[in-house]
Amino acid sequence: MAQRTTSPRKSPPPVPTSGLDSFFQITQRGSTVAREVRGGIVTFFTMAYIVVLNPLILGFAADKSGAFLGGGPGDGSNIPAIAAGTALVAGVMTILMGVVANYPLALATGLGLNAFVALSIASQMTWADAMGLVVLEGVIILVLVLTGFRTAVFHAVPAQLKVAISVGIGLFIALIGFVDAGFVRRTGTGPVPVQLGTDGFINGWPTFVFVLGLVLVVALWVKKVKGAILIAIVVTTVLAIIVEAIAKIGPQVAGDKVNPVGWNLVVPGLPDKIIDTPKLDTVGHFSLFGSFSSVGVVAAILLIFTLMLADFFDTMGTMTAIGHEADLLDADGLPPRTESILVVDSIAAAAGGLGGVSSNTSYIESASGVGEGARTGLASVVTGVLFLLSMVFAPLVKVIPSEAAVPALVLVGFLMMQQVKEIDWDDLEIAIPAFLTIVLMPFTYSITVGIGAGFVTYVLIKIVRGKTSSVHPLMWVCAALFVLYFAIDPIKALLGA
Repeated sequence: MAQRTTSPRKSPPPVPTSGLDSFFQITQRGSTVAREVRGGIVTFFTMAYIVVLNPLILGFAADKSGAFLGGGPGDGSNIPAIAAGTALVAGVMTILMGVVANYPLALATGLGLNAFVALSIASQMTWADAMGLVVLEGVIILVLVLTGFRTAVFHAVPAQLKVAISVGIGLFIALIGFVDAGFVRRTGTGPVPVQLGTDGFINGWPTFVFVLGLVLVVALWVKKVKGAILIAIVVTTVLAIIVEAIAKIGPQVAGDKVNPVGWNLVVPGLPDKIIDTPKLDTVGHFSLFGSFSSVGVVAAILLIFTLMLADFFDTMGTMTAIGHEADLLDADGLPPRTESILVVDSIAAAAGGLGGVSSNTSYIESASGVGEGARTGLASVVTGVLFLLSMVFAPLVKVIPSEAAVPALVLVGFLMMQQVKEIDWDDLEIAIPAFLTIVLMPFTYSITVGIGAGFVTYVLIKIVRGKTSSVHPLMWVCAALFVLYFAIDPIKALLGA
């Protein structure tokens, strides 16, 4: 008589412990409510600098008419309004990402994009016209998502190139951490572009505080202490407040005075007050089609295209990197609810224009919360609520210096760098594009440039080797768009735009 064989029983799926657990799939993704809350708090602390930094970038740049965003004569009186608008849009969109896409990804005004809007767009038109361009860019990207084009691009990108994007972003955010802390600085002259500190040495108390914070977060991490990143940020902030109270260091820039060993963005200290009434003067300050009459149709279209391409691929790299770090990617290298993530991100781009604070996009700093254990959208909801609270608790947010927050970025950079072993470095067809993707992100301070170089090189090598049939049609499209992106200035000059 033949022996009956039975297949091994599969373990039953984890049972949700509450409605909150079921909605966010917390247990299913191997997390807990406590981890999600911790991760959301850490993400907020890591990127709360945008509430301070965005007003500094947008607030002192005059538009073509000489006016300043949010009103004011250019003396900084418009800063509170921009800060409140920045926190409002970031809070609402990050909560939306958590609820709709259930993904541990936070959104806020895009760095680089805001500088482009302030220096290259607003200088050619009014602030209202510039924000109208941002709204149009977001609407166009949303259409690309709803038609399936943006998701299809994700499927077209080779898996190892996606890994390279994650690794490159890891190096990029580590560099952001080192630069924001003053550990790595521009030399300004000579053949050496950057160096350690101001003269090749660690100098200045703020940089020393960063080093201590980095040592602390690494020590806590290797000891597997729960809440390591959050503990390190809080302890380092307290240390920074004590150091400033004793040494009276002050900011790096105060009026026309420069103190190279001062605090970078925020001078730590006990706040004068805990809460403040938010001003929302930037909200609704946009003109949808005003730019077309200001600079002409061709120039306006090229500006929208430049904004759109940067937004489009930044998010692709960011959400893939976050998903890889959180172990949420499927066999195709895509996170769950990809289309929902992209829809929210596209709406955020337009919402930034509607709020008058520049295009909002997904933040790679979310990786710090993932490093703390976040795996679901509940972490994003926590981060978003904290952004909304920061509108009235702005004095407390301003206490945290970047030197205390950015050690988390360096640690997360290491965690993302570990993926590099998944790339086949003996296969030149993928190794060279991967290499350029990885190194150009930090070297050019741009995620988009790194992705673009990788895409163009990948297609070029396939052409040289006579393997064009193996290139996905959308990779051809993306490579062509990036060639256009890199040549945008010569094209504008040729067209007289």
